Amino acid sequence: MNQKAKSCGCQSTDKPVTTGCCSGVAAKGAECCASEGQPSKRLLIEFMYIDLTVCDRCLGADTSLDEAIAEVSNLLKNTGYEIEIRKILIETEDQAHELGFVSSPTIRVNGQDIQLDVKESLCESCGDVCGEEVDCRVWVWQGQEYTTPPKAMIIDAILRHVYGGPQAVENVAKDVPDNLKKFFAAKAKK
Repeated sequence: MNQKAKSCGCQSTDKPVTTGCCSGVAAKGAECCASEGQPSKRLLIEFMYIDLTVCDRCLGADTSLDEAIAEVSNLLKNTGYEIEIRKILIETEDQAHELGFVSSPTIRVNGQDIQLDVKESLCESCGDVCGEEVDCRVWVWQGQEYTTPPKAMIIDAILRHVYGGPQAVENVAKDVPDNLKKFFAAKAKK
């Protein structure tokens, strides 16, 4: 019996296997278990922001996200997850509308914002970027408000998504809030 076939319960025959990892294929070793041990589930983490040069909130969120991913990546890989990270600079109102971006910064796991309510406060850093007063996201976790999402909050959101099963709600394109419209218009004039 082929060693690969033995590890997944396949038998060395030309008959289709009806159970296990080789279901529906003829058990011929390499074809049978070619994907054994490979990640079979995908986790997409998106980080959307309006500035990573000046904005303290966006820079802090980026750092917290990197640290959180470093903490959970081995666990997720060992449980069969492939992690894809997309960091997206939102540069225009049209792009914000297309992506359903309603506050900066935003972190999504498989399309779902990890902070369901949008709460904002004055962000002097982004005001410096565009020359206008602008509000950016405030993160609320365990009853406290933060201008940078705590690493533990991000880890918790990722693990809840993974172990809580697929989420039914996905973000859909919404109208771009006036706050972001003001930011993009002022930045374009600068």
